[in-house]
Amino acid sequence: MVTAHDRLSVRDYGASHGSHDHDHFQILVGLEGVLELEVAGRGRRIAAGEGCVVPPGERHDFEGHGATRCLVLDSHDPAWALASAVPPAGVRPLARYLGEAVTAGLPRARRLGASLLLEAWVQQARSAGTPERHQRTIDWAALSRWLQPRWQLPLTVADLAGTVHLSTSQFTARCRAEQGDSPMQWLRRQRLAQARAWRAEGVSVADTAHRVGYRSPSALTAALRRESPSD
Repeated sequence: MVTAHDRLSVRDYGASHGSHDHDHFQILVGLEGVLELEVAGRGRRIAAGEGCVVPPGERHDFEGHGATRCLVLDSHDPAWALASAVPPAGVRPLARYLGEAVTAGLPRARRLGASLLLEAWVQQARSAGTPERHQRTIDWAALSRWLQPRWQLPLTVADLAGTVHLSTSQFTARCRAEQGDSPMQWLRRQRLAQARAWRAEGVSVADTAHRVGYRSPSALTAALRRESPSD
């Protein structure tokens, strides 16, 4: 479903560093060059044909290398919570076409492109049909233990929801109601709590950053500093 707020565009990213967050999903697919992206402390490298879905409220830093262009969709459609971490193969040729069409100003590309991109990206996840169990109790402590050997993985909302046998929309609503955070914000807090525990045990900043999946010690240190006032 295309909402009134959906906006499909092609953007050029220079070498200058940027950082911001949104109240909507932002979907990026590389068209040219390489975009270095960091979402909630986790690094991503988006080359041509690769993509990423940034959830609402997740702060992300970005920097292009050379001539870097991306197809960018800003969307309020909640169905993007079903998107896989890595876009299916069919997204690459579609994104390339949509990039060319948007650049050329073709009206149908702007009007229908968001729906086509959503359909191509989440079709596999929808076909998988994650079972939903209404009013299932979420054992948050058990979910935290499930994370222990998986800190370095690029976990998604779908991964967390599937673990407790809920849909992504159900899990997101329950997480906000029971934990006061979005799923990715909750996950970030768990990572930082584990990082603080390892640092208290004398583990170096570099080793801690590697263990919890942060791309650099400085990224972890900055995240811990930002988090400390609200702890």
